[in-house]
Amino acid sequence: MRGLRAAWICAALALGAGAAGAQVADLRSTTALRVCADPAAEPMSSENGTGFENRIAELLADRLGLPLEYFWFPQGMGFTRKTLLDGNCDVVIGYAQGDELVQNTNHYYTSVYGIVTRKDGELAGVDRLTDPALKDHDIGVVAGTPPASHMARAGLAKDMRGWDLFVDRRVENPVGDMLKGVREGTLDAAVLWGPLAGPLVKADPELQFTPLLKEESAPRLFYRITMGVRPSDQEWKRELNSLIRRNQEDINAILHEAGVPLVDDYGQEILP
Repeated sequence: MRGLRAAWICAALALGAGAAGAQVADLRSTTALRVCADPAAEPMSSENGTGFENRIAELLADRLGLPLEYFWFPQGMGFTRKTLLDGNCDVVIGYAQGDELVQNTNHYYTSVYGIVTRKDGELAGVDRLTDPALKDHDIGVVAGTPPASHMARAGLAKDMRGWDLFVDRRVENPVGDMLKGVREGTLDAAVLWGPLAGPLVKADPELQFTPLLKEESAPRLFYRITMGVRPSDQEWKRELNSLIRRNQEDINAILHEAGVPLVDDYGQEILP
């Protein structure tokens, strides 16, 4: 935690090293909604505008009466510093709650990890990682994510097939590779974050996504998603919170239509 805090302080000092008395909040544009986004993080954000985060950005820009502009940068190490903290853009549409590098808005949805299987496969009925049916089956998972801890504790370590957490999605596609593996039979299942897998599975007639809502031990498998702004942008955060509150129904409609699995703050599924 100290390392994250130190990194933010250094970034903040660099931003303030310009004209005397300049404030980080002054970087916010008043002539456009400037969004920080990954150009190849489908189905969330995409340079071609088809991601569900693109649609939420369009909704916010419309409500603000401003044109929408993007600053594209691949997510991974350095993303927040190169985009938001360097003043190239003013909001990250999807940001996990609790990261010290940004100031979080109120959360606008909560989603959950789940298991992807073939609809006609022998694991189609699995809805928890402690199910004995998973043993001796090849299961894809992103290394370092919360479900990997559950799987190891359930005795599935030898069955796990890991993919990297931080990759440049312009050249690597871990989620797509795992879904292809399940579809073609080189994997028996994949355990993935709902907003990544849900929309892709929705469009696939052979696969299904089952939310993991029955896990009882830590770490939890459902998480709040906010928008991220610079730590000093208090007024901007309040404006976004107001936009979220007034447009929550429209935001939910975008998420449901995209196929994002939604849960409430207690991990109970919210159906369309």
